[in-house]
Amino acid sequence: MKHTASIKETLPGMGRILKRFAPQIQKQRLLLTISLLGLLAETLLRLLEPWPLKIIFDHILLPGVDQPAFTLPLLGIVSPILLLTLLTLGSIGLAILRGAAAYSSTAGMAVAASHVMAEVRSDLYSHLQRLSMSFHNQAKTGDLIARVTQDITRLREVTVMALLPLLASSLTLVGMVGVMFWLHWEMAVIAIAIFPLFVISITRTSRRIREVVRRQRQQEGAMAATAAEAMGAIKIVQALSLQNLLEDTFFRHNRKSLQDDASAQKLSAGMERTMEVLVTVAVALVLWKGVQLVLQGSLTPGDLLIFITYLKTAFKPIRQLAKYTGQIAKATASGERVIDVLDTIPDIQDTRGALEAPPFSGAVQFENVSFAYDTETQAGGRLHQVSFAVQPGQRVALVGPSGSGKSTLVSLLLRFYDPIEGRILIDGHDLREYKIDSLRQQISVVLQESILFAATVYENIAYGRLNATRAEIEVAAQLANAHEFILKLPQGYDTILGERGATLSGGQRQRIAIARAAVRKSPIVILDEPTTGLDNRSEQAVSAALNRLTEGCTTFTVSHNLRITEQADRILYVEAGQVLEQGTHLELMSLKGRYARLYQLQANVHSIRDKRSLDHTHLSTGDNHVIAI
Repeated sequence: MKHTASIKETLPGMGRILKRFAPQIQKQRLLLTISLLGLLAETLLRLLEPWPLKIIFDHILLPGVDQPAFTLPLLGIVSPILLLTLLTLGSIGLAILRGAAAYSSTAGMAVAASHVMAEVRSDLYSHLQRLSMSFHNQAKTGDLIARVTQDITRLREVTVMALLPLLASSLTLVGMVGVMFWLHWEMAVIAIAIFPLFVISITRTSRRIREVVRRQRQQEGAMAATAAEAMGAIKIVQALSLQNLLEDTFFRHNRKSLQDDASAQKLSAGMERTMEVLVTVAVALVLWKGVQLVLQGSLTPGDLLIFITYLKTAFKPIRQLAKYTGQIAKATASGERVIDVLDTIPDIQDTRGALEAPPFSGAVQFENVSFAYDTETQAGGRLHQVSFAVQPGQRVALVGPSGSGKSTLVSLLLRFYDPIEGRILIDGHDLREYKIDSLRQQISVVLQESILFAATVYENIAYGRLNATRAEIEVAAQLANAHEFILKLPQGYDTILGERGATLSGGQRQRIAIARAAVRKSPIVILDEPTTGLDNRSEQAVSAALNRLTEGCTTFTVSHNLRITEQADRILYVEAGQVLEQGTHLELMSLKGRYARLYQLQANVHSIRDKRSLDHTHLSTGDNHVIAI
């Protein structure tokens, strides 16, 4: 029983992988059936292949040898030359048929595996899209990409290149051992007596290979994560001259991965050599005993030939297991990495009985809402007992120090997270009563960093509402002050943007993002630092577009610039996860509290900046005047 358990450990998690992907495998029943039939046919034909040689030895080369175990009427009728010709043609025919059976088996399995893995990859990608923000905040993007691409590819390749040959050889092993016992049970016992040594050797080595391969896959994931992070922030990397630092990190993971791969290769090579030695020992023992039996007349030379042929072939699956253990271990590690993601349950998902959200009026209410990203330490984006109510169409500004919980608050409204305590209502109903997609479809978002996709301008705007018409797209672009500059692009609305909109300026990217929000026609709009980092001209264009976008909508604006937020219908001053002050600008200024002090501080800073700008303008004008004189 210990040996059996160890052998199962040689293919760690393979049963778990097959069980997890059973629904996808079931859809390929026809191809898999054809492949299995081809495999059985190949096994049967492989069992028949040595028999023509036996007949040639026993009835043509050594015709005087008795044939107690194998006689055919045809052997005494045809001439030796004709019999040799028929046997030769028969061998060729068997080889052709076996090749055809092997082709149907391999091709069927390859196509089925491709279909299964393509569906698994699609399921994995879809699942990743729906996992909660808490998962993505902790996961590394490069590692996730490696799971979607490399791990799935490795699973498919090994299924065809290693598992199928092993399965074919294993069936052949069972058949040949049966025939060997039928031919001569004593010889068969001698042949299989060495099997335990194979099992012990494979068990010990494969366990070590599995451990090394798992480490290697971790290093490969870390490499992918480092590369993705560096490429995604290449501007900052070059600006801060971080190339050498990131290269060292990448090279360190790469070196460890190569070392682990080399270790796995050495272990596999050592196991293969051990298998070859054991096979040679087994053949030598059988040959030593078999020749004695032939000399005694208990066995014919043809029987001994079949026995030796079967023995070498019977050991093939064990030798292949030694050869493919590293590949199978890598595939299993890849499969487990894929399953780990697929088995991750989203923290945020539709509750039982959730309904499609009706058209919202836009009334929003927070009732004693508490939240923390880390529930154990109550740290990071913490909110404590937050309560307020917003009427439809009101514009709400969220202000306060960085890290006070402003962005966390609007993230809860989008159900990126759920409160630990309390509840959030829209039009008097808890958000959790509605399906997530139907909720988010009625909320438009414009962020500080507008994320655009490597697609056309038209498609980037249409992502706000996929069924929008061309006319609606252009109307949204006009509202966002984007129509004119879009027409000046090389192909207008059909211009393909660079990744993350890198071919546009910051103001242009932001206005396309506003157009995307506008085409959505949502009753609730969230603006998270939408003008930060823009120059005065771009800020004015974006602000005008935002005013048109939010007209008549319930709007939440997160901003550190109080000159933008002072026109809001209600201002919430958030600090340390609590709403400490709320009211209009005039009401809060009259309180002379935290908001008033922060506003006065910003006003003084802006006054100094404006004075410096004015002095610079006068100086420039004076210089020009002197030059003109």
